[in-house]
Amino acid sequence: MSPILSVHNLEKTFGSVFAARDISLDLDPEQTVGIIGANGAGKTTFVNMITGHIRPSQGSIHFAERDITGLSTRAITRLGISRSFQMAQVFPSLTVFENVAAAAAIARHSGTGMARLMAPLLSGTTVADADGAIELFGIERYRHIRASTLPQGVRKLLDIAMAVVGWPRLLLLDEPTSGISIEEKFTLMDLVMSALRTRNITVLFVEHDMEIVARFADRVLAFYDGTVIADGNPTDTLRDSRVQAFISGTKLTAAPAHGASDA
Repeated sequence: MSPILSVHNLEKTFGSVFAARDISLDLDPEQTVGIIGANGAGKTTFVNMITGHIRPSQGSIHFAERDITGLSTRAITRLGISRSFQMAQVFPSLTVFENVAAAAAIARHSGTGMARLMAPLLSGTTVADADGAIELFGIERYRHIRASTLPQGVRKLLDIAMAVVGWPRLLLLDEPTSGISIEEKFTLMDLVMSALRTRNITVLFVEHDMEIVARFADRVLAFYDGTVIADGNPTDTLRDSRVQAFISGTKLTAAPAHGASDA
């Protein structure tokens, strides 16, 4: 099986500062990979290089065997890589449906002009895509509610639905449980991961909550000082002495994956 994502000797410098260095790895299709590390460890730089928000100083990125190194964010998105953000990127004055429909129109149609965007906004295909994403994430009852009034958890689901409406093959989630209460975080992640599995999406998610990582990741990449210091299954990675010293500060071990009940 060919990897869906392959990076080789990836590096990013800002002047004399190395934000990322010596990163080489392959991701198999439909893997769920957690990315951990302290602030400034290189996680966001890595994600930004994959999604085209910043250009690598060195190295290569291949997606589905195609070289995407240095391509624009729009070009990378149209190839099948999508992203959600720590702070939900939604249009607060629009309803849930209008937000997802706008994302579907952007995903399906090229061009940046407002006229080009508005023309297909309510086409049959766009509406069908939007309805499918809204149903997938269980937010149908909020369909006509303005995004500015949504509970935080629902706003997170809306942001992810907007990222998924274009049917990506690879999705990057930036701290999906950030701002979510302890009582809600596992329920939200159960829903998100179940929805993404139904579309066979490969997932990379950045997360500071080690319990979330332990439960939902098939594989964990641990970043420190701009590079990957551990890469493996959750049990081995979270037990790694360097991970415990530099990142987790705890002897946490992996929990059952994919929403299994606590022991």
